[in-house]
Amino acid sequence: MSETAKMNVYRKLQLARVLLQNTRLNKSGKNKFAGYEYFELGDFIPAIQIIFEDVGLCGVITYTLDLATLTIHNTEGEGTIEFTSPMSRAELKGCHEVQNLGAVQTYLRRYLWTTAMEIVEHDALDATTGSVEVKPKQLQKPASETRQDIKGKEGPWQMVTKTPPEGDPTDWLQTIGHTAEVALALAQSKDDVMDIFKKNKVLFDSVKATDPEFFKNLMASFTVAKEKFTEAA
Repeated sequence: MSETAKMNVYRKLQLARVLLQNTRLNKSGKNKFAGYEYFELGDFIPAIQIIFEDVGLCGVITYTLDLATLTIHNTEGEGTIEFTSPMSRAELKGCHEVQNLGAVQTYLRRYLWTTAMEIVEHDALDATTGSVEVKPKQLQKPASETRQDIKGKEGPWQMVTKTPPEGDPTDWLQTIGHTAEVALALAQSKDDVMDIFKKNKVLFDSVKATDPEFFKNLMASFTVAKEKFTEAA
């Protein structure tokens, strides 16, 4: 009997976490909007699968309407451990329902595995919150009820948001940036990339007026997306 066969599922998972911690992993994901790098699934899943095979574990992800669940099974004995996350939704107009579902499942798989394996990404936290100063008066100030909708043109790829908030626009900018990021990931051609920009130019003009540097990074992501299809042609 192997040494790991004597371990319960919790001991095995802890061993797997330590082995992964001692494995060199490279971050291939890049968020140009917040200026940080992050782990994509392909950066750590192969290493986890090898470690799980060695220690006698198997991870299985399932979805219901309400929950995404990662269940880690002991393949050499009894015992399971579950990690769950509420299901979310992506609602990009003009995208097939299955495409939106696929985008959500990819994000949830990543979050479930990073939780289970204690994969810490300090850069993401620092980049999005580290430089923001929150003052007591800002916390006490009620949300403005006068913000209006900014809508892209009706049809495929339409995006909808509110006018920039008073005070710190960080969250507002991040929402637009992440939505554009998902839309570009779902684009199937250079024409799709151009349509995403043209249909939502009014939103991007508002971003430019709010934060020119953020707008510059956002437009750079459109350029990268177009070049990808140019190279493939």
